[in-house]
Amino acid sequence: MQIHLREEFIKLGQALKAADLVEDGVEAKVVIQNGEVFVNGEVDTRRGRKLYDGDIVEYNGETIEILK
Repeated sequence: MQIHLREEFIKLGQALKAADLVEDGVEAKVVIQNGEVFVNGEVDTRRGRKLYDGDIVEYNGETIEILK
């Protein structure tokens, strides 16, 4: 799946919601804080992590590619 940036970046929690991998911000916060989300191959527990062009997010067997 791909998400095309409308601005310079998108936050990790917003990206999970935009990709329909979580129902809402609360669920995004929980799965991120539980260490279930990988950014560029490493666990990231910061919901506010800024994602830029080229970043790869993995969660629950799904991959999101962030593009301009």
